[in-house]
Amino acid sequence: MDVKLRQWRLEDAESLAGILNNKKILDNLRDGIPYPYTKKDAEDYISFALSAGRDSQYTWAVTYQGELVGSLGVFRKDNIHRRTAEMGYYIAEPYWGRGIATSAVRQACSYLFENTDLIRIFAEPFARNTASCRVLEKAGFTLEGVLRKNAVKNGEILDMKLYSLVRE
Repeated sequence: MDVKLRQWRLEDAESLAGILNNKKILDNLRDGIPYPYTKKDAEDYISFALSAGRDSQYTWAVTYQGELVGSLGVFRKDNIHRRTAEMGYYIAEPYWGRGIATSAVRQACSYLFENTDLIRIFAEPFARNTASCRVLEKAGFTLEGVLRKNAVKNGEILDMKLYSLVRE
């Protein structure tokens, strides 16, 4: 499968705006992403990602056969959790169900465990997001539990699932 993680480029802005102008994707992400999502919003995000401290967050454009199809980010926690990081990702809807997200998650985790001091990567998808839960399971993450009534999204109180992958 021709899935690659690469650094963001400013010329990705138009494609990124197209991907994030999808309510089905936004409904499964944290709040704070504007809708509609403009090319300017994408340019601002890419500039931020490119300027972020390399050891505090790791953000990649996800490509499939050379085309931008999504995003993956891993964000280091602090204090006693400084060797733990939270992962989030999304893939453009036309590419759902092809194993792209699973491949991207595996690549990111391998890279981070080989090149950083991280010992734990976790993700907290909404419990109803069975596709994202499956991505994590196929990538080797372990379900640690259900965080009951852990989020409010679009006015709805939601459970989240806690998955982790630890350095062996």
